[in-house]
Amino acid sequence: MRILLVTGKLAEPIVRKYGKGCDVFVAPVTVAAFLTPRMIADYLEKAGVKGYDMILIPGLVKGSAKEIEDRVGIPTYKGPKNAIDLPAVLKAVREGFKLSREVPADELFSKDTLKRVEDVRNKTFNKRYIEKALKKPWNFLIGNLPVGLDFPTRILGEIIDAPKLTMDEIIQRAKYYLREGADIIDIGMISGETNVDFLDAIPEIREKVQVPISLDSLNPKELRKGIEVADLLLSIDWSTVEDLVTEKPVVLIPTHMKKGYFPTTPEERVKYLENLKEKAKELGYKNIILDPILEHYPNFGRSITTLYLYRERNPEDVLLSGVGNVTEMTDADSPGINAILAGLAGELKISLLLTTEASQKCKGSIRELRRGLDMILLGGLKDVGLSLLILKEKRRKEVKFEKARRIIKARSKPVKLESVYFRIFIDKGKIYVNAYRGTKLVATIEGNEPNSIIDTIIEMFNISPRHAFYLGRELEKAYTALKLGKSYIQEEELFPDFYSSETFITKKK
Repeated sequence: MRILLVTGKLAEPIVRKYGKGCDVFVAPVTVAAFLTPRMIADYLEKAGVKGYDMILIPGLVKGSAKEIEDRVGIPTYKGPKNAIDLPAVLKAVREGFKLSREVPADELFSKDTLKRVEDVRNKTFNKRYIEKALKKPWNFLIGNLPVGLDFPTRILGEIIDAPKLTMDEIIQRAKYYLREGADIIDIGMISGETNVDFLDAIPEIREKVQVPISLDSLNPKELRKGIEVADLLLSIDWSTVEDLVTEKPVVLIPTHMKKGYFPTTPEERVKYLENLKEKAKELGYKNIILDPILEHYPNFGRSITTLYLYRERNPEDVLLSGVGNVTEMTDADSPGINAILAGLAGELKISLLLTTEASQKCKGSIRELRRGLDMILLGGLKDVGLSLLILKEKRRKEVKFEKARRIIKARSKPVKLESVYFRIFIDKGKIYVNAYRGTKLVATIEGNEPNSIIDTIIEMFNISPRHAFYLGRELEKAYTALKLGKSYIQEEELFPDFYSSETFITKKK
């Protein structure tokens, strides 16, 4: 297949480097993003370009490539926005991937990847597939949701200390978890308290959110009530197993709470849980889920060993893991942690993952876990078309730019105070800007993104270009904070300067 790549002068070396096997047409413009379809068609016609099977134009070009195709008679599509992605695009094209005349190739890849994930999910929601899978002992229903080894890993979003919340707060939190990717809403009770009457609200919660509801408690009285109202019970151990026999799905954990016993070594814990499972089966429990208990540092290693050992000895058991233990107890950004935990679930065939977003540092954990599980559905945690790279990038993008002959050194000047000043805040997914004259608040501007807000400010107030630039910078920081779920304080750095040498203690010479 003969492919012609169109670019500008500055990007030519990068395009030739990554577009191996293709011819390159260099348009007489410095920056490729300045090109338009009409300009490209003019240049190609003038050059008499013929004999190619396909033309790829830069993804940053505005407008449709169809205008070029109509004029030069060669199928023309949009390539990636950055030349570094050309190898992947060219490989996909040669394997039959269909590009777009309007959408850049890298954006198209993202949409295609998400569609492939959806196709896998839809397969497991096919009625015939479900009926066949449920005939196997390692698959069953939690409420109306099929779970087990033949279904994707399900996420339980735990609402911590639910009895302390109002019904509206519980529903709001539950719907947020579902939007983020949870499959089951877990009602977390309060340790050391008994709130049996509160559990009468579970049917109402289920009716409003339309997904299975699990009850998370170690209190025998609450668990006994949960048999009547919940779809799944977490958790039953040796101290309660004889008193809570039910055909509903239950989670067994390797403890004896009344005796205060919890086996620590992997071998002891696995054997203790296996014996509990056999006891539960003898008593009449039908749908059993095993939780060997995932611990955080300093016991993370032994719990991983326990999970691995249990799975090796019990390949057909349905497992649950409380991954929120790790994210909540680790002072590190959660996306990478959740990626590793999703990989663990895929490798050990863990059917259910329990997590929460109880602390500010773990906001977004359900979404991150869902993305990690989607990556596993596609085949792994690398090179699958999805990622959890948020603060870092997979490959450094090579960008060429030109310099004027005259380079002016930047310098600051004294700032002239203006009659109006602004304070920027974020709250509940929106950006707010208060405008003051002196100490008097004269207006509040509300918006979702920086452009509309700065346009409104410039329209309403007479401010200097320097003031407008300052506001634009701060608004972009506020917008980034919103997307990442971080706090925003005007004029404070959004990210710690972690990579600065001043943040590390070094030995004195």
